[in-house]
Amino acid sequence: FLFRWPCLITQRSSTRDPQRPRNATLHRLTRHLLLNYNKGVRPVRNWSKATTVYLDLFVHAVLDVDTQNQKLTTSIWFRQTWKDEYLTWNSSLYDGIREISLPLSTIWSPDIIINELVDVNRSPDLPYVYLNAAGLIKNHKPVQVVSACHLETYAFPFDAQNCSLTFSSILHTVEDVDLAFWRSREDIQNDQTLFLEDGEWELLSVPSHPWVLHTEMGRFAQIQFNVVIRRRPLLYVVSLLIPSLFLMLIDLASFFLPPNCGTRITFKTSVLVGYTVFKVNMSDQLPVTAASTPLIGVFFTVCMALLVLSLSKSILLVKFLHLGRRHPWRERPGSQAASHGRQCRYRPGWVFWAPRAHLNCSLVEHALLSATMEKILAELLWIGSQLRALEGASQLEVQWLRLCYRLDRLLFWVYVLTLGVYAVTLCSLWVVWSSQ
Repeated sequence: FLFRWPCLITQRSSTRDPQRPRNATLHRLTRHLLLNYNKGVRPVRNWSKATTVYLDLFVHAVLDVDTQNQKLTTSIWFRQTWKDEYLTWNSSLYDGIREISLPLSTIWSPDIIINELVDVNRSPDLPYVYLNAAGLIKNHKPVQVVSACHLETYAFPFDAQNCSLTFSSILHTVEDVDLAFWRSREDIQNDQTLFLEDGEWELLSVPSHPWVLHTEMGRFAQIQFNVVIRRRPLLYVVSLLIPSLFLMLIDLASFFLPPNCGTRITFKTSVLVGYTVFKVNMSDQLPVTAASTPLIGVFFTVCMALLVLSLSKSILLVKFLHLGRRHPWRERPGSQAASHGRQCRYRPGWVFWAPRAHLNCSLVEHALLSATMEKILAELLWIGSQLRALEGASQLEVQWLRLCYRLDRLLFWVYVLTLGVYAVTLCSLWVVWSSQ
């Protein structure tokens, strides 16, 4: 019995070990790791050996594209991994614990920043990191990045943007902190599993490449991730492009009205009002940037200029034709002859003195007839001059109309050419956008 007692004790203790709480072991392991740990020193046993920080990135969403301030706001999932040679243990001595979490503020962490950052990061405060028995530390956190980016809006709404996120150390050179990829570059480029597809922008790819920046302060390791996105244009095609084409076609149909028609001026004025209202509404949807102007805005402004030019031409034509119809009507020369005839017929002296002078009545009648003929001749001459004036005015009006028809034909073909270039350009931009 005495020989069997130690065996029973050993067997009972061995059956209690698996059921023993591991919380005490975890605390003991944490105290063991952080005892005499200096977080201000790079965690390598050989100071000439560089600490390699492995980076990984997932693009979660494109939150805002600010073309006016040239800023891109994205939501990314950022992962850093590095090895701390002073935070290792034998898992068999600590109840098989292979991985624990530690506060980030208690250990050394690399000073990795984004060079294009222009605003404070809006990310949740995650104070813990994972540490395994081999000393590998994993720091995973979501980050909302507001970065500077050169945004090109010339091909709006068929535009694509390429914005870079460059990660590098602030103070440590490549001899102290080196950067590398946690996954392969092909996997990072084509990974869209976490991206939200229900927004205005779609993610094309995330190409990346590392390099070493040479400065006067030393050589710094950098990794650049390029976020390539493109706009979904269907909303703008329905709300901007198709209505603008309709307005241009209606304005083009106004060239079939006669140039001297007042209805044409009214019609073109109504179209100009429609252009103005549409331009005001379109300005709220067009991206605003001082670097470039969207092509759709340029074409729309050119069409408005052609409309104003055509309307001005019609107004000037009506004005000139109205001035051409104003002829200086001369005084009828027959009026003086008529008064002279009346004076000759009713003057009392002639009637009173005729018997005394023994004048022949036929002479008086001949004089009256001559005066009447002169009056008729003067009237005919006046009518002929007025007819010649009207004919000259008519010829001038015909010349003005001929000139306006030529200008109208020129503006019409310029308008057709502009509309054709506009349509071909939009179709080519759509083809380029589809091939990306």
